[in-house]
Amino acid sequence: MSRWKGLPEELDPRVRRLVVRLRRVKDHGGLSLRQLAARTGYSTSSWERYLSGRCLPPREAVEAMARLGGADPTRLLALHEVAAEASDPAAERPRPPAGAEPTRQHGRTLAITLIAGSVALVLAVCSTILLAVRLADGEGDAAASPLTASAAAPPGSPKRSERPAYTCRAERIDGRWYAGNSRTLKAVLAMGHAGPEVAEAQCLLREAGLSPGAVDGIFGPHTQRAVKGLQKRSGLVVDGIIGPHTWKALRE
Repeated sequence: MSRWKGLPEELDPRVRRLVVRLRRVKDHGGLSLRQLAARTGYSTSSWERYLSGRCLPPREAVEAMARLGGADPTRLLALHEVAAEASDPAAERPRPPAGAEPTRQHGRTLAITLIAGSVALVLAVCSTILLAVRLADGEGDAAASPLTASAAAPPGSPKRSERPAYTCRAERIDGRWYAGNSRTLKAVLAMGHAGPEVAEAQCLLREAGLSPGAVDGIFGPHTQRAVKGLQKRSGLVVDGIIGPHTWKALRE
């Protein structure tokens, strides 16, 4: 039986119930963190975060734990769904007490919403312009830079089978996480991009407990959904575009 450290006092009770249940399943199955990492595809450090209550595990990790520990996946997934609602910053908040000033609060909320929407629109426009410029540079200059080459591939690009294979070798250097594919902190990536910068982001998303799909260096729907999950968790603008702020959250 593992000797578990106590969970944080401020941890939501719904998340606490899921973590306690996952710990019991792990103990029942007699699995070490290294064995969990080898059999589920999620790293040892990810499982440490899941089982210490510092990070909510993805649904796929919970299913894998149930399968390996011989537990009922239906119950675990139900607990996970409740915990996900508890950790969602957009979840419904209690109404203010009678006598409060709802008009002022509503105005503040509306202002924040408008500002966030404006920032998201500006980022989306900038990303579109940047993508167009990169594509134009790639058509006019055969010696494109590595960053330009990582944008969406034009017709005639190598087939999927000819693309490089990427691996994740996560290590912490000077307080930041790197996965061995790129050391960028500022590259702007969006749906349709491809290359080592995308593979680096996919590795770091997986390390953060989010599922970007296969680590293939292609920014597709699964990767975009994982990016939005990270942005939501980090309090960033949720636009699915990786820029400097999202890179910072990935490498923390």
